[in-house]
Amino acid sequence: MPDNPTACITGASSGIGAAFARQLAATGHNLILVARRQERLEALADELSTRHNVTCQVLPADLTQSADLERIAARLAGPDAPDLLINNAGFGTTGHFADIDLDRQLDMIQLHVIAPVRLCRAVLPDMIARRSGAIINVASIAAYWPLPENANYAASKMYLIVFSQALQSELRETGVRVQALCPGFTYTEFHDTAEFARFDRRNIPAPLWMSADELVRLSLAALEWGEVVYIPGWKNRLMVSPVFHALLALVPRKTIRRIMMRK
Repeated sequence: MPDNPTACITGASSGIGAAFARQLAATGHNLILVARRQERLEALADELSTRHNVTCQVLPADLTQSADLERIAARLAGPDAPDLLINNAGFGTTGHFADIDLDRQLDMIQLHVIAPVRLCRAVLPDMIARRSGAIINVASIAAYWPLPENANYAASKMYLIVFSQALQSELRETGVRVQALCPGFTYTEFHDTAEFARFDRRNIPAPLWMSADELVRLSLAALEWGEVVYIPGWKNRLMVSPVFHALLALVPRKTIRRIMMRK
């Protein structure tokens, strides 16, 4: 509806992005849904507009492509800027940096770093002018684990954490809030790609997994109380603690990789 707040979500066609869309629609947010898969976006938009009587705009785009990114940035800039921007689109790879296709690595940096920076820059002038608004940059606890075969994923997610912290400091007196959300193991389609063909979810203890719905609920609550770097759940916070890292340092990296990637 016209007077409802608006949220823009990238990577909205599944997983964490779709969970954000469903929970925000349930609280009366109109939605701008961005992802590559148009049919899935349209199905989600139909579901949420019917169920919650909100307006859903579908914007198919591949944010690794500069032309698509500029098109989305132009839509979000100015007086029609959303009240909430969620930079969620992302993907992972496995393998040594020197072996993985370079274009795939550059696409990751484009999607995890350049796209969020560009979209933040598009929405912030209007958010600052009206002294309200919020941005959630979806990072990862992987940022705290610079493990082999994970180089650019971890590095790009750490960028989002530091960027969000600095941005929130700059915006302290503006009424605009910023959160770097750092999920741990989350039940989504993230691991259902060719890159993770050897990954077996059963090798990760079940208590370490979190549903996308729970993750989103916790993130939105943390945004309200002003948590800038938010790691949901005590188990995830334990895994990034200095004590855990000290214990992890005692385990050979090859052993960790065997556990994570075992068929």
